[in-house]
Amino acid sequence: MGIDINAIRGRLNKLQNTQKKTESLWKPTPGKHQVRIVPYKFDKDNPFIELYFHYNINNKTYLSPQSFGRPDPIVEFADKLKRMGDKEDWKAAKQMEPKLRTFVPIIVRGQEGDGVKFWGFGKTVYQEILGYIADPDYGDITDPIEGRDVRVSCTKNPGQQWATTDVRPRGKDSPLSEDSSQSKKWLDNIPDVNDMFELKSYEELRRSC
Repeated sequence: MGIDINAIRGRLNKLQNTQKKTESLWKPTPGKHQVRIVPYKFDKDNPFIELYFHYNINNKTYLSPQSFGRPDPIVEFADKLKRMGDKEDWKAAKQMEPKLRTFVPIIVRGQEGDGVKFWGFGKTVYQEILGYIADPDYGDITDPIEGRDVRVSCTKNPGQQWATTDVRPRGKDSPLSEDSSQSKKWLDNIPDVNDMFELKSYEELRRSC
């Protein structure tokens, strides 16, 4: 028997899609960065996409259906553990609960040629950014014409498990790009963040817990 060409093509396509997803996500490395949060074309009134994930379920991460208001068998199992009343079961259940991760589309200054990427962060950074937007001294920092770039400082000290991320908008507003056609191109070609993560079926998630 010869090689199954269709199977090879399927594997190649899967690898290429995985690479594209990875390339569309941005994670700050230790040091200082500058980014511009841009409007999300799939929801122009809100660039913040809130998704919930289960971490370390059999050493894997799963997107929770609760992100879209759907039943989640892992949450149901965790609730069942809590009702059993055992302290260890309760602790295990808490670890299984989905955690919020918020994503925003951004242009990374110095890497504009890569186009729009998605930056994902936790509750603390999310609150900081929302606080700046709610502050009338800053306002809508995502505006393509009168918005502001955001300075992102990432530090990780020796022995520290997680990096610390600080954010602060620049003091002066500026256009997303001096070339309005370039700004339009970026905004028109924003990918759908939901394409970045696979949502398993209810049965697949039930078998994982």
